Amino acid sequence: MFTTRPTLQGTFGMVSSTHWLASQSAMAVLEDGGNAFDAAVAGAFVLHVVEPHLNGPAGEVPILLAPAGGEVRVLCGQGVAPAGATVAHYRGLGLDLVPGTGPLAAAVPGAFDAWLLLLRDHGTKSLADILRYAIGYAEHGHPPVENLGRTVQSVRELFETEWTSSARVYLPGGRSPRPGRLLRNPALAATWKRLLAETEGAGDREARIDAAREVWRTGFIAEALVRQARRPTLDTSGERHSGTLGAADLAGWSATYEAPATYDWHGWTLCKAGPWSQGPALLQQLALLPPELPPYGSADYLHVLIEGCKLAMADREAWYGDAADVPLAELLSDAYSAGRRALVGDRASHELRPGSPGGRTPRLSVHAHAIAGDETGFDPMGAGEPTVAHPPGGPEAAADGATRGDTCHLDVVDRWGNMIAATPSGGWLQSNPVVPELGFPLGTRLQMTWLEEGLPNSLTPGRRPRTTLTPSIALRDGTPVMAFGTPGGDHQDQWQLHFFLAVALRGPVRGGLDLQGAIDAPNWHNDSFPSSFHPRGRRPGSVTVESRTDPAVVAELRRRGHDVTVGHGWSEGRLCAVARDPATGVLSAAANPRGMQGYAVGR
Repeated sequence: MFTTRPTLQGTFGMVSSTHWLASQSAMAVLEDGGNAFDAAVAGAFVLHVVEPHLNGPAGEVPILLAPAGGEVRVLCGQGVAPAGATVAHYRGLGLDLVPGTGPLAAAVPGAFDAWLLLLRDHGTKSLADILRYAIGYAEHGHPPVENLGRTVQSVRELFETEWTSSARVYLPGGRSPRPGRLLRNPALAATWKRLLAETEGAGDREARIDAAREVWRTGFIAEALVRQARRPTLDTSGERHSGTLGAADLAGWSATYEAPATYDWHGWTLCKAGPWSQGPALLQQLALLPPELPPYGSADYLHVLIEGCKLAMADREAWYGDAADVPLAELLSDAYSAGRRALVGDRASHELRPGSPGGRTPRLSVHAHAIAGDETGFDPMGAGEPTVAHPPGGPEAAADGATRGDTCHLDVVDRWGNMIAATPSGGWLQSNPVVPELGFPLGTRLQMTWLEEGLPNSLTPGRRPRTTLTPSIALRDGTPVMAFGTPGGDHQDQWQLHFFLAVALRGPVRGGLDLQGAIDAPNWHNDSFPSSFHPRGRRPGSVTVESRTDPAVVAELRRRGHDVTVGHGWSEGRLCAVARDPATGVLSAAANPRGMQGYAVGR
């Protein structure tokens, strides 16, 4: 079949990411003798520089890693709510939702420590070797992608009047970044240089990495982050608030390893982060599939997947969070899934219908109940994960001339069989002011929590906010064969399901998995559940499809009661993927053509 690009194949190493400079920097590490984990860390720090509107060092990242011959593990780079981040404190400020921007929304930063822990435990390179690519682009400049300039322009007035430290970095000479003009971030380059200088004499490779982690937690970086968090800052509430992040919060947290959540389907095993992420929603969608699927791409096929997604995401709202009593085994059980599957009829449901695993009574946020059945608070541009307006009909434009924002993704597989999938996000330039001493802002992941007590995702000190970030590793007959993921907030596990089924159902091409064909295939999403992002809206019964979808399929979905929006032909999905055939050692990779900046490289 025709694809926008070939599925790359080789035997040395493969990288796929949402920006070509990150992909090529990671590949350079592989060429220099590094492994997949070295390469991923280097690529991640480059993403902080070249996609600062989509991720940053003070954001967060869930990582799935499959060391050659070892078990798949989750490395959690999602920080927790600070000690002072209580429901009572936020309610006392007159808030019923955590703001979508500003220091009140900042969790303990998680991305930096997770990447360094990965490098220490699974990499081979020094921190200086890894950071040199990011330092080079920050110090000497990179040509910014168009979406970076559009994002800055959309918050230009805020930067000029309130967040002036951000203006100094992102409005050089009073102008928004644009392609063809180099954008520099000298403060960020200086931060990493100082970090390397302060840890140079700490000992061997591992000791120097640990020393750098300590500087982040208790040294000059921590001190600057806490100062910034305590500065009153204008946020989405329209008021100026100080955050709750303190020195003890930073000093007391580190990234951790854990076992993945898994589900077996037709010889495949899907591995995801646990229910502190939305990852198990992909597993539930698989569990809800009927024994025999309708023909791929048909109206029946889309209807079954859309309705199953609604049920899984309703369960996400009622049951997922960083809580001890998430009934994940029951949610994935055959008996529970069969009962839920029976709720899928011929018509589109417009209800939010969480189930009762193990006989438990579901409880939703009062806010979710309040918006059920209408579009109150729904932002069609997808507020929260960064939103960028486009002229109607332009690249990535939807029917209303807008596009949802993204985050980042990065996959690597090397010649030894090491494999990694990671979805870095948060710490966006439009989420918080740039910390002037450091060159990057705090994150806003606490906006995903509820300001009500007793929910799995209630704002609670020491707990992780439930994140939308959800990379994937797939095993075939027990062996890791594919790493994949996508930006896209609440849509990530919708787009990933469609991609995975396209790989699994449509068969191989040219002796390998059809990664590029599965990425290029028309995609879709629905917004029938509360958004994870401020202002937490939903659009019951909605489905957004690409215009490449068969018009007959669109007409049939509408007949069944789906509220269908036909978007731009290349507007849905931002997938990256790498794979390895364990029988031959052949590696492959593919990247999303939508947005014209994701690239796979390899040989």
